[in-house]
Amino acid sequence: MSLTANAIRQLYNMAGAVDNPAFNPVLQVIHLKKIEQKNGGDERWKVILSDGTNFCSGMCATQLNHLVNNGTITQNCILCVNDFIVNIMASGQRICIILGAEQVGPNPGDRIGSPIDITKAGNLNGPPAQQPKPQPMYGNVNGGNPYGGSPNKGGGNPYGNNSGGNRSGGNVGGGNGPTVRTSANGQPITPIAGLNMYSNRWVIRAKVKNKSGIRTWSNAKGEGSLFSIELLDSSGTDVKGTFFKEAVDKFFNFLEEDQVYNFSGGRLKVANTQWNRCKSQFEITFDQNSDIQLDQGGADDIRESFDFVKIAAIEQSQPNDFIDILGMVKNVGEVATIVSKKSGKELTKCELTVEDDSGAEITLTMWGDTAQTAQTTFAGTPLVAFKRARVSDWGGRTLSGSGFSVNPNIPDAQALSAWFQANGGKTTARSLSSGGGGGNRGPDPFDMRKHVNSIKSEQLGYNEKPDYLSFKATITFLKKDKQGDEGAWYTACFNSSDPCKNMYKATQTSDGNWHCDKCQKTYPDCVRRFIFQGTVADDTSTSWMSVFNEQAEMLFDGARAEDLYQKVIEGEGGREMYDSTFAKATYTEWIFKCKVKQEMVGDEQRIKTSLVAASPIDYAAESRNLLQALAA
Repeated sequence: MSLTANAIRQLYNMAGAVDNPAFNPVLQVIHLKKIEQKNGGDERWKVILSDGTNFCSGMCATQLNHLVNNGTITQNCILCVNDFIVNIMASGQRICIILGAEQVGPNPGDRIGSPIDITKAGNLNGPPAQQPKPQPMYGNVNGGNPYGGSPNKGGGNPYGNNSGGNRSGGNVGGGNGPTVRTSANGQPITPIAGLNMYSNRWVIRAKVKNKSGIRTWSNAKGEGSLFSIELLDSSGTDVKGTFFKEAVDKFFNFLEEDQVYNFSGGRLKVANTQWNRCKSQFEITFDQNSDIQLDQGGADDIRESFDFVKIAAIEQSQPNDFIDILGMVKNVGEVATIVSKKSGKELTKCELTVEDDSGAEITLTMWGDTAQTAQTTFAGTPLVAFKRARVSDWGGRTLSGSGFSVNPNIPDAQALSAWFQANGGKTTARSLSSGGGGGNRGPDPFDMRKHVNSIKSEQLGYNEKPDYLSFKATITFLKKDKQGDEGAWYTACFNSSDPCKNMYKATQTSDGNWHCDKCQKTYPDCVRRFIFQGTVADDTSTSWMSVFNEQAEMLFDGARAEDLYQKVIEGEGGREMYDSTFAKATYTEWIFKCKVKQEMVGDEQRIKTSLVAASPIDYAAESRNLLQALAA
């Protein structure tokens, strides 16, 4: 095998170019040094890469630290670099960021060839004046070219074409290949997919596909205004951008939806996936010093891309997944307002019913400005492509989102429209959304059910987001410990309206009243709500499970904690009624839906299983499902 001829020259000319996955150079690490971090953080490793003729500076991305620590990446090792980005630093220096690499053969122990600094090689933006002879690692195979054939073909490109060695098939600043797109000031355009934390000198060319209204904010640090946009480029990747304070005044009226601009001077940060539905792993903050220029080239090359999921298949999606769907909006609900339990702010929402040709329909909730205009936007049963809608198990399966395209000009839309017209606009579909929350949330379908031991065997709960599963099991124990007049409940705020709704804990004060930290009010009384643990079992395993108020009332056939409490303190058969309520629920069989999540208990991480819904078993339907499963 050989080091890839002229690879460092090619890398040097690729700063800001579009990625070409076909170029995977074989290089030697001739220097490896750990960079000291003054303010802590992940360790960083600097490398110098050589092709035997030239060398250049580089960095290992933090996800490769384990390869350095286990000795895979070490001085004089040979690597096949299969994923990388070349950045131009503020000083003008070009750095190769290694994102992915594999070791090629054993470490030769010595430096191969006598490489020189690429910045001193001359004629940097074009091919070398004379093609150097490739440097062998362990002997000359195929004339020293690891890809076979003559190393002198293709102007130094190991694939034997005339692309000029540029990773994007082009050449920055010269060469024989096609020219990389540049901005008005001559700086190369960086694709959104190529943005990374290692470079702050980038220009992206993108279309504004969504633009929010101006919102105001206020906290301990001050107050101000903001608005956000979603940007899409020709690669099909989108990214969220946010403008604050002075940048709002400067750019809000300038930026228009469906117009294309060149953006630079923003600050990258890791995307908050809870609120960001864009594909990019980053989001951009723009300030008044950012440079945004209208691109006169139009937007013909920038088109939205979708990865559609059939509505019937959403049953198999996990809560908090993001999906694209294409469907007919059959119904638009009334615009309503609710108060957020977390922030206490008023939110506007509108629920849509969306159907496709998979025989299923689902409720999709629009929020904010989009919800306010939903009845006009979605009037007349339009065909709509919804982008990155969030899956929820609130009321069966539901979706929420705001990104959409009405009557998109794509083949999938034409086929679905023809299906809808062939049925005369009258179709019957199974709803995945039950229209209610809490205990009304139904279990997963029969073929999606699991067993109790799946919690351990599938290592559920260890992900960043909770895992959900359904299983049929029997209640084997319910913990009803009580002391004095207390039982398996907690004291909740007496306020039945927003923001508390009898849910948040209330604490008794010295004067006998009850104070709620959520609404910051004091009431003469409180409300009891169930909270306790129990065990459930099937033929595979037993598991502890936490049970809360709505689910407990389902298990107790409607018995309320407040009613039991009143019976207990009256003392006339109250304790017997309390005990019998728990006893009747023990050894009953249900279909449980549970949430499994890792939580901190003291100083220890534990897996907690919580009951989401309990459904009585329809034994006739259960028998039919079992017979079908046996026949299959």
